[in-house]
Amino acid sequence: PVPFFGAVGGVQREPGAWWLMIQFILLQNRQGKTRLSKYYRTYTDDEKIKIEAEIHRIVTTRDQKFTNFVEFKQYKLIYRRYAGLFFTLCVDVNDNELVYFESIHLFVELLDQFFGNVCELDLVFNFNKVYMILDEFFLAGEVQETSKQTILHRVQDLDKLE
Repeated sequence: PVPFFGAVGGVQREPGAWWLMIQFILLQNRQGKTRLSKYYRTYTDDEKIKIEAEIHRIVTTRDQKFTNFVEFKQYKLIYRRYAGLFFTLCVDVNDNELVYFESIHLFVELLDQFFGNVCELDLVFNFNKVYMILDEFFLAGEVQETSKQTILHRVQDLDKLE
C-alpha cells in the first residue's frame, strides 16, 4: 500500500516504518477504568491492557506542579484532567505538545456542548455518540476539523439519522 502524506497519513521516520501522529486516545477515570479508547495503530488486547494500566499509573500519580507532558516509551503523553476523568493522547516525541493539549480542551468543549454539561455517565451510556464526535474531530490519528460549530453541526445531522 502507498502511504499518504499530509492531513490523513503518516510521516516516514525511518526506512520502512510508518507512524500516525496520534497513536491513541484514552479517557480514564481516577479508578483506572477506561471509558473511551481509540487506537490508531495495531496493538493486541494484552498490549492495550498493559498500556492503559501503565498510563493510568503515570498520570494519576504525577504531581500537579509538573507539566502535563510525559515521555512514554518512544512517544509522548499529553494529558488533562477534567473532574474525575483523565484525557490522554499519545503522540510522536517531535509533535507540538500545545496543539494536542488544546485539542483535548476542544474535545471536552465539544462533549460539553453536545451533552450539556457532560459527565462520566454520558460517556458510558452514549459511547457511540462520543465516538461520533471523536471521529469528526480526529481522522486517522490527525486533527481533521477544529471548528466547534462545524463538528457539532455534522454530529447533530448524524444523530438525526439514528
